[in-house]
Amino acid sequence: MKESPEQRALNASTVALLLALACIALFLPPLAQGTLASPLRIVATGLVMACALLLHWVYLGLGARRMARSAAGWVGLSVLLFPVGSAAALILLNGFSDESRTPAAAGHG
Repeated sequence: MKESPEQRALNASTVALLLALACIALFLPPLAQGTLASPLRIVATGLVMACALLLHWVYLGLGARRMARSAAGWVGLSVLLFPVGSAAALILLNGFSDESRTPAAAGHG
């Protein structure tokens, strides 16, 4: 089955979120010691984290917009309630995406 444009955007948003969370994890114990040992590692990890978060929010908004939903509302939820809001937004939008692709299946249970 071919992926829809909104599903591709949500998948890209998920990958970007996972990358951002991995960068955040590098600043938490026990990984923080290795990350904080070098200023270059600190800067590189911070830049990757910032870019990944920005891409996550852009792709999340793009996916919501392609589904004719409020991009500002979904991105706002994701920003204000990060990281739980980001995961919740992705889960809900993926559910809405599945429902829109199979309207006949939504009525049968």
